[in-house]
Amino acid sequence: MKKNKIRQIALDTETTGINNKGIFYEKQRIIEIGAIEIIDRNFTGNNFHTYIQPNRSVDPKAFSVHGISDEFLKNKPIFNDIAVDFLNYINGAELIIHNADFDIGFINYELSMLNLHIKNILSCTTVVDTLLLSRKIFPGKKNTLDSLCSRYFIRNNERDLHSALLDAQLLAKVYLAMTSFQESIDFFDDTKEKDNCSVFTKEKNNFNFLKVRWASAGEKKLHKLYLEYMMEKNKKCLWYFNK
Repeated sequence: MKKNKIRQIALDTETTGINNKGIFYEKQRIIEIGAIEIIDRNFTGNNFHTYIQPNRSVDPKAFSVHGISDEFLKNKPIFNDIAVDFLNYINGAELIIHNADFDIGFINYELSMLNLHIKNILSCTTVVDTLLLSRKIFPGKKNTLDSLCSRYFIRNNERDLHSALLDAQLLAKVYLAMTSFQESIDFFDDTKEKDNCSVFTKEKNNFNFLKVRWASAGEKKLHKLYLEYMMEKNKKCLWYFNK
């Protein structure tokens, strides 16, 4: 039996800002979407990237984070112009998002203002929140994207300012590193078809394969010593096997 290909999309957005009421997206808008396609844990190069004219000004605090100005966005398409292409692109895929509630909230807020049959992208895709995943793997530690890049030795020296496309690229690498011990993460219900967005998506064959670096004898010894330390200190360690 032929195995179905696993299509995942690492996604990030930049916005005009956030408010202080706890509803991040209220009266704020998306100004950039970056998405990186992964099929069977390989980068395909079939990515999605666009800037968006938000019909409002960018908050100064947000500008200091991403550096995207009102002048730069002046002649960019509005969300309605890119909505169908974006929905077609993500249709049926599993989205990988860091702090997913933030981005999903903004996207659904944009969709709610359009005359489309899709009001919630979760009706045509599923989501893995890497912030929640990283908190399970590294409880009690700082789990920002920068922190995870540092932890997994992923170069992010170009990230002086936030960028949806660059952040999506970094997130894709972080996710593959975080899940390199297994084929997939079972965070969603895949028993139902997600086909409400319509669609066609091109796939390219210029895959970049994930490099595997095996632990050396010295690294294995240090790892065993650390697990023994954890066992001694906490009287419990899920990864410790005394062989």
